[in-house]
Amino acid sequence: MLAQSIAFASLLALGSQALAQQSISEEEAQESHTAFQSMLLRIAAMQSSSIRPAQLVTLSEGLDSPWGMAFLPDDRLLVTEKGGVLTILDLRGNKLVASVEGLPPVVTRGQGGLLDIAVDPSFDSDPWVYWSYSEAGTGDAARQSGTAVARGRLQSDRLEDITVIYRQLPKGSSNGHFGSRLAFGLDGTLFVTLGDRRSLSLVQDLATGIGKVVRINRDGSLPADNPEFANGRSALWSLGHRNPQGAAIHPVTGELWLSEHGPQGGDEINRVAGGGDYGWPTISYGCEYGEPVGAACQIGGGVHAPDFLEPISYWVPVSTAPAGISFYTGTQFPEWQESLFVAALAGRSLWRIALSNGQQIGREALFTELDERIRDVSQGPDGALYFLTDSGKLMRYSRSAAPE
Repeated sequence: MLAQSIAFASLLALGSQALAQQSISEEEAQESHTAFQSMLLRIAAMQSSSIRPAQLVTLSEGLDSPWGMAFLPDDRLLVTEKGGVLTILDLRGNKLVASVEGLPPVVTRGQGGLLDIAVDPSFDSDPWVYWSYSEAGTGDAARQSGTAVARGRLQSDRLEDITVIYRQLPKGSSNGHFGSRLAFGLDGTLFVTLGDRRSLSLVQDLATGIGKVVRINRDGSLPADNPEFANGRSALWSLGHRNPQGAAIHPVTGELWLSEHGPQGGDEINRVAGGGDYGWPTISYGCEYGEPVGAACQIGGGVHAPDFLEPISYWVPVSTAPAGISFYTGTQFPEWQESLFVAALAGRSLWRIALSNGQQIGREALFTELDERIRDVSQGPDGALYFLTDSGKLMRYSRSAAPE
């Protein structure tokens, strides 16, 4: 261990000397020095004898089209099943505890159903949980549906005091593109992603909830600091989204990041700014269905700037179909710090996107050998990675016990 420490110190000194010899500003030198230190620390952690081998374990099988998950503070996990069941799993015993009662009805046609789930940041003192789902319309729209968000207090295995706090309008007749991920900001406000419902003419219409991200308070009221658009201030946070099925908050900056399905190719990872327009359906690196894929058929020429915001990462010429996303901040995998994990359906993998200063510096597809459509991914309280597959599995990837 002493030899490792000396070698590490020598590397750090050499790196500092090299930086000092470069003709760069003091601020740039400090940023470079910090990045260099971070890199060496990761290398040291990876080479340390305390690093344990990783192990992939299936915790549960037989879930019915699981879609979203949220950790409770007592080693239990909430999992939504698209058919309308909310399940509680005990992670200690890797067993089903209960199916939660009290959920309102959901429309389970096509991509619709019971979708995402989130736990209130103040759950310990007031046990609210939030879920998104496809909700039937009423009156003339009775045959239509749209994304809705409800909340209720989880009392044992039952939801009480249920209230719908947001409804996407207008309802639509399509059974696809609900979006529907939930993410709590660092300030406790709730972001909701909303798909285009295959109603392209409404995506850029500021008066609709089609192809948008909205930001609301926990009771459904409007935050006073939401961005102001041409038609005033509302729940609207951003627009120009196709079908955002992944959402996560950057652990340092507090920014909202999304994964979005493109058409043929053009899947995106976006860092979402309040008031931002991400271009759909005017622009995309993807191609219209039926077109031969390639740069020549990219919608609107592909490049988003300067009229729209560019994605951080995108997939061409074919889609990976990104779903849930999660930033990694745990200690089990120090080599993966500052990485964004992306569940992939068509890509049948878990993507790891390596980031530096909010920009992609590399990416790799993991667990391709499983040949599973991965629907959601989340870092657990223990620092392990948990993910759900469309085949009904809950899996955990973690460091196993240290060898004797």
